[in-house]
Amino acid sequence: MKICFVSRRFFPAISGMSIYAANLLRELVALGHDVTMISQYRGDAFGRGVYGGGPPPDVPGVRVVGMEQIGEQSGGDFERDIEALVAKIEAEHDAAPFDMLHAQYGYPTGWATMIAGQLLGLPVVVSIQGGDGHWVGSCCETHRLAMVRVLDHADAVLIGGTSFAQEVHERLGTPIGRFTIVPGAVDTARFTPGGRLADGPVPILYHGRVDRRKGVLDFVAACARLSGEWRATISGIGPDLEPARLTVADAGLQGRIMLTGYAEYADVPAIYRQHAIFASPTYAEGFSNTILEAMASGLAVVSCHAVGVSDCLRDGENGLLVQPGDIGAQAAALQRLIDDPAERRRLADSAIAECRATYGWDIVAREIAGVYAAVADGGGPALFETNLPLDPACRFRAEPHLL
Repeated sequence: MKICFVSRRFFPAISGMSIYAANLLRELVALGHDVTMISQYRGDAFGRGVYGGGPPPDVPGVRVVGMEQIGEQSGGDFERDIEALVAKIEAEHDAAPFDMLHAQYGYPTGWATMIAGQLLGLPVVVSIQGGDGHWVGSCCETHRLAMVRVLDHADAVLIGGTSFAQEVHERLGTPIGRFTIVPGAVDTARFTPGGRLADGPVPILYHGRVDRRKGVLDFVAACARLSGEWRATISGIGPDLEPARLTVADAGLQGRIMLTGYAEYADVPAIYRQHAIFASPTYAEGFSNTILEAMASGLAVVSCHAVGVSDCLRDGENGLLVQPGDIGAQAAALQRLIDDPAERRRLADSAIAECRATYGWDIVAREIAGVYAAVADGGGPALFETNLPLDPACRFRAEPHLL
């Protein structure tokens, strides 16, 4: 099957969506599919600074086409980028016809892919993977209607777990039956436990996008309440990198918390293995790649009773969960693991076993390939209205990098 995969952004150092794309497409190629990826990217200095942007890298076996988000970089003109995406999908199809279109993120990439699918008569699969499920559509009528039409008319809508599907159902009214649950995945051959760590302070890791919506500022506040021998690393870049630095300084923790910045994805497995505890005090996820990577790497995980987390972590079984924003509870959970190495090992062992049994990429890619096969003869999405009202007051037009 010839597949066109349309990605929202590709900045693999910090983006779960980018990591997801690279791993999924690798597996699809191994299954015998012919894959083209059309990937948006930020090419401006601000976008590169916040996201480590730039043209997408090669993915072995995949034809990769980069498209700079000129409209997004010019005052949040998403419509300009959508027109460009539709035109590029059509041009690629004319040159070598596709059998299937698959978009990450409901808007703008999902919307553009839906329009292309309607024009070309091709089936469309859309993956809801993050902010598109959490907040896109609550910002303005333009994006609400776009999201509703994508969710109602795509040939298949993939989502990572039941908690996330329930959130989208409650927020946008999408019937639960419209969703196909396909969990996140992790490369269990690359992300593996390391050897015994050296004696000394217990190392704690926050890795991923440095963003207050991921709880990074809460993590610093929780660390300020810890006692005993510990040290912490904040790995990654993002929109709140500078506030995180300032929060560390204000708490007087410069000697205990290191901010190491951009991390090449090839180096990430080694980063996990240098730590014993993983902190992800997030407010919401689609399905957290970093939590799965930490689980597979043998770290004990502290996270939150949050959408997208509760589908893979169970408090006291394979991790510790607290309420989002509860700094005291987060500090208590971290302290528990600092003080009790046997508890760290018990939780880590349970998490490793679950990753290997459930979240391997070979398992998840076959599930997605099965979805392709099920909708392949559908002839494209049901007809929908492609015109949208324009709401210039949408908050994401001022800060499009947050959409």
